[in-house]
Amino acid sequence: MKLESKIPAGPLAEKWARHKFALKLVNPANKRKYEIIVVGTGLAGASAAASLAELGYNVKAFCFQDSPRRAHSIAAQGGINAAKNYQNDGDSVFRLFYDTIKGGDYRAREGNVHRLAEVSVNIIDQCVAQGVPFAREYGGTLANRSFGGSQVSRTFYARGQTGQQLLLGAYSALSRQVSTGKVKLYPRTEMLDLVVEGGKARGIVVRNLITGKIESHSGHAVLLCTGGYGNVFYLSTNAMGCNVTAAWKAHKKGAFFGNPCFTQIHPTCIPVSGHYQSKLTLMSESLRNDGRVWAPKSKEDAQKIQKGQLKPTDLPDEARDYFLERRYPSFGNLVPRDVASRNAKNMCDEGRGVSKTGLAVYLDFADAIKRDGQKTIEAKYGNLFEMYEKITGENPYETPMMIYPAVHYTMGGLWVDYNLMTTIPGLYALGEANFSDHGANRLGASALMQGLADGYFVIPYTVGDYLATIGPADKIPVDSPAFKEAEKKVQDQITQLLSIKGERPVDDLHKELGHIMWEYCGMSRTAEGLAIAKQKIQALKKEFWSNVKILGDADEMNQALEQAARVADFIELGELMVDDALNRNESCGGHFREEYQTPDGEALRDDEHYAYVAAWEYQGEGKPELLNKEVLEFENVKLTQRSYK
Repeated sequence: MKLESKIPAGPLAEKWARHKFALKLVNPANKRKYEIIVVGTGLAGASAAASLAELGYNVKAFCFQDSPRRAHSIAAQGGINAAKNYQNDGDSVFRLFYDTIKGGDYRAREGNVHRLAEVSVNIIDQCVAQGVPFAREYGGTLANRSFGGSQVSRTFYARGQTGQQLLLGAYSALSRQVSTGKVKLYPRTEMLDLVVEGGKARGIVVRNLITGKIESHSGHAVLLCTGGYGNVFYLSTNAMGCNVTAAWKAHKKGAFFGNPCFTQIHPTCIPVSGHYQSKLTLMSESLRNDGRVWAPKSKEDAQKIQKGQLKPTDLPDEARDYFLERRYPSFGNLVPRDVASRNAKNMCDEGRGVSKTGLAVYLDFADAIKRDGQKTIEAKYGNLFEMYEKITGENPYETPMMIYPAVHYTMGGLWVDYNLMTTIPGLYALGEANFSDHGANRLGASALMQGLADGYFVIPYTVGDYLATIGPADKIPVDSPAFKEAEKKVQDQITQLLSIKGERPVDDLHKELGHIMWEYCGMSRTAEGLAIAKQKIQALKKEFWSNVKILGDADEMNQALEQAARVADFIELGELMVDDALNRNESCGGHFREEYQTPDGEALRDDEHYAYVAAWEYQGEGKPELLNKEVLEFENVKLTQRSYK
């Protein structure tokens, strides 16, 4: 199948404006005749549902949480990017575009990324109007701080809880539409299948997580705003409920999956503390503005720290290796996440890691506190420092934080065109659920930007183009054969899962999958390791379907059943991620194949053979997936070896 990206012709800076004018419109009186299904109510979903309802469409919004306010977007800490150039430090829409393309190691579409940079300035205005309490300078203007991969300050923030404040703004807009009746909200409801009939997305099949009831919902279009799939690794910074099920079910119905192996490891997370830990905690990248990353210069000092014989504050400056500042003098501690993560791992691999496990480095604020005073640091990061102290029992104002990389974000996702439509007409993917804007590595503070850009400023234009084409009458009832067949498929899988009555708890199987993925498809990969991973995942899949243990029944609240269905999808996704990583014989961004690196250990791309989006097409149970390629064209940036030195 030839992939049609639908990127408009013309100069880069004019593509989006021209495209908006060329899109078909639905007149206001006709909008009330359409019904749109939105799955997920994080920043992308809540903003999309609110915006579409404000335009006059009828919207059904679904989330598995008890409230949209509990979506994982709430966990974002450090900020949101926008090319406002309030600092007069050289920022511009084009510079944000360039930094994002470069940060993604030249594996993203120019057209999508430039549009993202364009609308970023509108996002901030919208959020301020909604009452989002961004930090301000002494004169009242909005404050900015730096983030990795950039030499300008363009990140707007609300202390260390930016995601929460932005979600409250989107939630208030959504609640307004719920109160008018234009949005009908379905909390504690999980999508378990996509209904496709006549080649178009027609609706979804869901399970009520309280009663267990299986229901169908029909619509003219379906928007998946369901986040990323980082929990395939078991341990990640994602909320434990985050999953891939909605996107994966759509994939098995014909939606291509783009770049699944592009996963991001965040460099500043609280290290693993024990075998029974179920998730990891993020320490915002914004901390690298004032914190200095270091490891002991000698293995002997590192071993003494590991044994508790030496405190980090006992080490003089000359015994410390500020390795990011040493290796990347231009960017220092603000190199992109993939670069910072690999360097931290290298320190630990050399035996210079700290903590009892040896899997940590330091993030030290002593110089910043001495320079600016503790009250200034508290004003910027106080809640993050409190969280760190509650989890570790150590005061980061007095002793350096310990950090280690952890799975955080997924750049891969459902393949979408410029309109955010998947390969299934009528099915759209927004935010982290799609692959579109970040290439092989996402710059910090860009996830919130993309989610709100897609929901507030892109989908309200592009979904109308499709709806105007099909007309209000193009909708099928929930008692049609396509819906009944999908319901039966969902019910059959639930029955099959409950009938296994094996010995291994779901969590145990998920943990084994996570270990395989982290060991062989994590921060670095090799062809040999990936081949081993594929065999192990296939064996694990057989073990799951023959020996999983699920207590309880289907017609009740059953969290073990919920988790089992999600882990079944993670296992299949894990195998595809391994296939994608094996296929991509290069290193780029977060995809680091050890066989392909520069002499000084940086990612070595192969632009001649791999400057494309890998879009995988499901072929049926037990069959290898088919690789489709969307060739990436670069007309406005020059493909160069990425350097932050």
